[in-house]
Amino acid sequence: MKKVLVFVAAMMAAVFSAKAEIEFAHDAGAEIVSSYIWRGQYNGGLSFQPDVEIGYDGEHTSLRIGAWANIGASDWKFKKNQNDGTGYTMFMPELDIVGSFTACGLSVGFNHYYYCDGTSFLNWKSVADIDANGGTSTTEVWAGYNFDHFFGVGAYVNWYTMVAGADLVYDEVGNPRRAWSSYLEVGYDYTFENIGLTLGAQVGMSPWESDLYGNEKFAVTNISLKIDKEWELDKVTLNLFAQGTVNPNGIDKSNLHINGAGEDKLYLQKLNGVIGLGFWF
Repeated sequence: MKKVLVFVAAMMAAVFSAKAEIEFAHDAGAEIVSSYIWRGQYNGGLSFQPDVEIGYDGEHTSLRIGAWANIGASDWKFKKNQNDGTGYTMFMPELDIVGSFTACGLSVGFNHYYYCDGTSFLNWKSVADIDANGGTSTTEVWAGYNFDHFFGVGAYVNWYTMVAGADLVYDEVGNPRRAWSSYLEVGYDYTFENIGLTLGAQVGMSPWESDLYGNEKFAVTNISLKIDKEWELDKVTLNLFAQGTVNPNGIDKSNLHINGAGEDKLYLQKLNGVIGLGFWF
């Protein structure tokens, strides 16, 4: 306990000592990706993903709020079929509102996911109301630690939990309850500074039953390897990346298809991959 208190005290001291060095910060850019892969799941094909954040950065602290979106090249297909009563998952444009606070490598934050299907932007309803009236938006909170800050090692660990919105599971007789769907991710990134090349690896898992991640008990849902090459230009940074993903909890390609999306659009398939180009100002 004494070591914990000393660590917390050191973090607080670093935060307050850095107050004078805090400056306004902003990031804006976008990525064009061959497919939208989220935590081991295929969420759509060719997509444009803009991202903007504003906040304050200090030597040891950071406070950010922003928005991220996914606009798929074939999203129009899914909107016209979303009310056809088939019960299949549909892809559609997505808008996320995000926020985070970081101090000495320790971060906390929230993500609010909204899918542009005409339902309420905020879905903070009771379980019974969500079950009866539907809706797709969800809200999660998260916490994580990046070991690079104090230890100079590119390892990190993050925990995410859904706390509101359309995140339900059902018992044997069909009664709904909140799933508290959670995701634990452990990763490591190594950057070759002289050539701007980063190699990364991730392992993600869902610790208990979740329809969101497609598991009935603990399951590893994401094993990924990524390579990222960055170029610093005059007023913009470009990066080209490729990532391969294995979802051990996934299914064979022949088992599940998304209605209206064509035979190549699959949700929980085991193998996924993406290549992308990003530009940041």
